[in-house]
Amino acid sequence: MIASVEGKVGAVAFDSLVIEVGGIGYRVFAAPAILATAQPGSTIKLHTYHLVREDQQSLFGFRTTEDLGFFTLLLTVTGVGPKVALAIVGSRPTPDLQLAIMAQDQAVLVSIPGIGKKLAERIIFELKEKVSAAGVAAGSAAAVTTASEGEVVGALQALGYSLGEAREASRLALQDPAVGAGLEDRVKAALRTLLRD
Repeated sequence: MIASVEGKVGAVAFDSLVIEVGGIGYRVFAAPAILATAQPGSTIKLHTYHLVREDQQSLFGFRTTEDLGFFTLLLTVTGVGPKVALAIVGSRPTPDLQLAIMAQDQAVLVSIPGIGKKLAERIIFELKEKVSAAGVAAGSAAAVTTASEGEVVGALQALGYSLGEAREASRLALQDPAVGAGLEDRVKAALRTLLRD
């Protein structure tokens, strides 16, 4: 399993780049934003998803572990393959996409090339609970109580954010008097603060 690749950019194509590591060139599929900034000869590090199938092996690269985690989550949706998942992750910041799924905003997903209305519905249907309820298992599901900072941090970490990012976003969300007391409200508010960064 190849978890990350760091080396010199050997070449950049329309959908991938070659990263040279120790005399070996790894072809890594990446989002347009990564490809646009990759300069041949420069050093780059990408977190990777190593796809292994009977007839192929491919690497998909991401700048952050959050993007990689969200990509992996998208692959659990029926009908979403790696190329479609990469197009989704590369279309806008991950917190924006997570908010769109939680808010059941199909328009955000349909605006991505290759995503039709039915696939957008399926993505929202299959991921809404996973995205909005990440980390809820630690809390009481039976009663609607005030979500603690620890629960919000746990939910954000379950979505792939680092402990530092989760703590800072949770702190900012809890300071806002307009945010509801429930876990879902506070996680949404924290995701909005991450989106502004």
